Amino acid sequence: MGIVLSLIVTFWAGYLIVKKFKPQPVLIIAGLVLMFAATYLGLGTILPEKESTGLALFDAFEFMKKTLSSNLAGLGLNIMAVGGFARYMDHIGASRALVKLTVRPLLALQAPYLVMSATWVLGMFLGLAINSASGLAMLLMVTVFPILISLGVSRLSAVAAIATTLCLDWSPSDTGTLLAATTAGIEPVVYWVKYQIPIAAAVIPVVAILHYFTQKIMDKKAGHVVAPGEIVASTDKDLVPEKPVPMYYAILPVLPLGLILAFSHLWISWIKMDIIKAMFIGLAIGMIVDFVRTRDGRKVLADIQVFFEGLGMQLANVVTLIVAGQTFAKGLVAIGTIDTIINSAQTSGFGAIGMILVMITIIAVSSVLMGSGNAPFFAFAALTPTVAAKMSVAPVVMLLPMHFAASAARAMSPITAVIVVASGMGGVSPFDVVKRTAIPMIGALVTLVAANFVLFY
Repeated sequence: MGIVLSLIVTFWAGYLIVKKFKPQPVLIIAGLVLMFAATYLGLGTILPEKESTGLALFDAFEFMKKTLSSNLAGLGLNIMAVGGFARYMDHIGASRALVKLTVRPLLALQAPYLVMSATWVLGMFLGLAINSASGLAMLLMVTVFPILISLGVSRLSAVAAIATTLCLDWSPSDTGTLLAATTAGIEPVVYWVKYQIPIAAAVIPVVAILHYFTQKIMDKKAGHVVAPGEIVASTDKDLVPEKPVPMYYAILPVLPLGLILAFSHLWISWIKMDIIKAMFIGLAIGMIVDFVRTRDGRKVLADIQVFFEGLGMQLANVVTLIVAGQTFAKGLVAIGTIDTIINSAQTSGFGAIGMILVMITIIAVSSVLMGSGNAPFFAFAALTPTVAAKMSVAPVVMLLPMHFAASAARAMSPITAVIVVASGMGGVSPFDVVKRTAIPMIGALVTLVAANFVLFY
């Protein structure tokens, strides 16, 4: 009975999210329905007896209150600080300066598809400082896209490469990274260095090569031929941002990353540094630099409102999604679905590897259908420690490929934000773009899963 109800509710929730209903209320309602069903059908309880309010109806909301409170005090505050800092850096033009500075070496190359692949690799590393996939794509469309077109790359190829930058959310300040590290009980920096970087090191060259050959072959099949006369050097006017700022502004977005890495167990361990402090320090330095340049104290102090608005946006969009996902996960646990799946896997000889592959498949398919990597990953991440414990594997071995699979599969969805934004700016169809992104992203999925098993299982 429990498994049937959970399947019905899960498919209903997935259908609504695919139809562009707001995922937070959908996941919360689905979780509440499962929790109430578990209680009144005698299939499980919502809270232990010591934590119960005395009424099942209230227990569900007590769980939501505790979940929101615990997330706001830790993980949520980290995510909010990162979001606010990113929004401020974009507002003062520092993010554009970083992109402008880093793309200049590409102008020395005269091989169009090599430049295109190098652009993708550059985007992956820029993603360490610019965590938004759609935001990074917009910056690259403004700066690098005209260069690729002038070199002779087709619009579809250029958009496909740019839209798949950050196909691995591998920054230590990324929201998914923070959630995965917290859920696995690992510090974000350690999770990044020990687990994410080795996987990324395997995936990046594979995808770069696949982009090179895929786009070149598909351009040729589409009748797009790069004539020598079409390859022209781009000029600086292609790189002029909407808000021109000095090039030294490029250092500002990477300051928190430098602080997080420098003052950690990896290097200077006797000085304590965390993500929130790093973001605040980066913000303070950014304000000082902006004031020295503009000499306009009123403007600098007014711009800080952008940071506060970024905090609120992350609370409204990301932290609430995490709470909603955990509520849905609690419903699945309460009704006994997770125990049933685990027991079935164990008795059938499915094993930990099979269970990991099932979880990755669910996440990847959901990301394509929903057009979001965060929604399915946040919904299932909370279940991972329970599943991993019963399968006798470390939670990180399940969380890492699930996290990366969500972001890689997202780039194959024609309705995801980064594909829609890049396609719109490039003047091409998002459905045509995902035909170009499918092969590189499938290559990314296969590589990350294989690397995860080889390195960590």
